[in-house]
Amino acid sequence: MLYALTLAAALYACVLALLWFGQERLLFLPTPLAPSYPLAREPDVHERFVDVPGARLSLLELRLPDPRGVVFFLHGNAGNLESWFVNADFYRRANFDLVMLDYRGYGKSSGRIASEEQLHGDVSAVWQQVAPRYAGKRIVFYGRSLGTGLAARLAVQSPPDLTMLVSPYESMVALARTHYPWVPGALLRYPLRTDEHIGRIRGPLVLLHGELDTLIPPAHSEALRTRAPQARLVLVPGGGHNDLQQFDSYLQAVSAALRAL
Repeated sequence: MLYALTLAAALYACVLALLWFGQERLLFLPTPLAPSYPLAREPDVHERFVDVPGARLSLLELRLPDPRGVVFFLHGNAGNLESWFVNADFYRRANFDLVMLDYRGYGKSSGRIASEEQLHGDVSAVWQQVAPRYAGKRIVFYGRSLGTGLAARLAVQSPPDLTMLVSPYESMVALARTHYPWVPGALLRYPLRTDEHIGRIRGPLVLLHGELDTLIPPAHSEALRTRAPQARLVLVPGGGHNDLQQFDSYLQAVSAALRAL
């Protein structure tokens, strides 16, 4: 019995060690692109790069002649701009520019993600490069899945006119507890505490979540709403985690939030 317990404890310790050192490979699932890969394929879509310490980040920008403002879009944990920058027509109709970046190691961005503070720093640095172009315009921070924690913190640091969090999590600690209750929260090097930031966001705040999302259950949005009195929660009937753009109720909610600015 003692041998079996010792073996189980050793295996558990090995698994936790693998999780500690391998978190980036579990949390971040980038698809790299060759430097020569063409991302900007329409006349009003432009590709640019922003230099940050130790890396060069790839951006795509929809630039309209006289936009009402800009949507600064922070995407999820998989893919790259090729798979995420697919909704330009929606923002053309809303008359909003769209700016989206690839995190380190995603798409044509160089470097690799090494810490949560680095990730937040990259997002903030890119926004500081983008922001001057939109002085006097409406500013929207839009986070999707992984990007919701980044958008929430950025919204505290640089308050926008509207924050939209789509499929948000309370924190990675809470999300890990949902799926892997045997993993100690202290083991997570990317806690991404949306719950600590959301109550300090000023101005309009919209949370959108698929009712059938099993990856990040809608209970996370419901818990976040209790921390931000001004938050409006939109649950999308039939929506999961990766298909919200297929539902009219989701598109109508985003469109209405932009029109209200």
